[in-house]
Amino acid sequence: MENGSLKKWRFQGNKALTTSSGFTVRAVLDSLRENLNVNDPRPTIPLGHGDPSAFPCFRTATEAEDAIVDAIRSAKYNHYPPTAGLLPARRAVAEYLNRDLPYKLSPDDVFLTLGCIQAIEVILTSLTHPGANILFPRPGFPYYESLAAHIHLEVRHFDLLPEKGWEVDLDAVEALVDENTVAMVIVNPGNPCGSVYTRQHLQKDAEIYLKTARNLGILVIADEVYEHLAFGSTPYVPMGVFGSIVPVVTLGSISKRWIVPGWRLGWVIADSIKGFLNISSDPITFVQGALPQILEKTKEGFFSKIIDILRKDSDIGYDKITEIPCITCPNKPEGGMFMMVKLNVSLLEGINDDMDFALQLAKEESVVVLPGIAVGMKNWLRVTFAIDPSMLEEGFERMKSFCQRHAKKQ
Repeated sequence: MENGSLKKWRFQGNKALTTSSGFTVRAVLDSLRENLNVNDPRPTIPLGHGDPSAFPCFRTATEAEDAIVDAIRSAKYNHYPPTAGLLPARRAVAEYLNRDLPYKLSPDDVFLTLGCIQAIEVILTSLTHPGANILFPRPGFPYYESLAAHIHLEVRHFDLLPEKGWEVDLDAVEALVDENTVAMVIVNPGNPCGSVYTRQHLQKDAEIYLKTARNLGILVIADEVYEHLAFGSTPYVPMGVFGSIVPVVTLGSISKRWIVPGWRLGWVIADSIKGFLNISSDPITFVQGALPQILEKTKEGFFSKIIDILRKDSDIGYDKITEIPCITCPNKPEGGMFMMVKLNVSLLEGINDDMDFALQLAKEESVVVLPGIAVGMKNWLRVTFAIDPSMLEEGFERMKSFCQRHAKKQ
């Protein structure tokens, strides 16, 4: 077949994939990178995508690297894994999570996945049936939206309240629930908000379930991929603490806490619906083989170092934003790797909205930020602070120069 001859064929694809993928994080960031000025000699500063693994200060733990090497050299993990994952790996995840729970998980409660992305795919696909709906936070992680559109699962949004530290609007949740609601999603620590929910707020979420949804079989999906990345005054509390009063399905991975998103090892923790999770996951076998050593032997000093860098970066970002009149941050991040900042386009000349801001910023300053529309908040920006501190400072200085250059004349 000659090159280009495929154009002669009439291809009818799944339109849900094209209409729902336009605002995925990766799709938006790809369009911004296409707008970069290739003649700019300065390095591009990535404030849009939360992957700090490229920076030496965020290198993963030596114990994790050694575990991978040991697993590969053992030649024991070159085979296909079982669907739910290797038993020693599942046992290690259960024991790891049990440190923070008032009850004990067993290996049978653990299903290993290709990162948290596939954990989302597994649980949403398992819950979907004709007429079902699910409650998502706004702002939120847009992959949930894309997948729901693909599998024809109706989405209903409840707002997170910036004036209350991005807490869940509990009244909205109560109003949205009906007999077709299958689950609500809670992301803690928060992406994209940098929030960390208090024990009291999580308990209120559980009480809303008791009040409105107990007889309807509704689950709480606790997305805790940023678990333990809390560096403010609020300690991290897993939603599973309330597992005795509300059915909780926990999603997690080693991607963020160990700074290894490319290793693609995540999990779904579910007991009550495990009969529906017989979906092939097959994360890389040698990473599964290394998992017990990673979870058990990583020293606390590594985690403390990462937390200290994130805290410093958060301070830098929050302080620098106060120097830019058209951008405000309603809450200083207390966890995760992101902050949500509000953009006042009325103070800028030639900037129509958050997408326009991000495109022109990339072109003029080689700085990439994620427009808020990608996470459900028009004229906001999601900014990652999980990069090298000196580069973070430079990124905000360039953003400041950009805003000064485009400021409306008084």
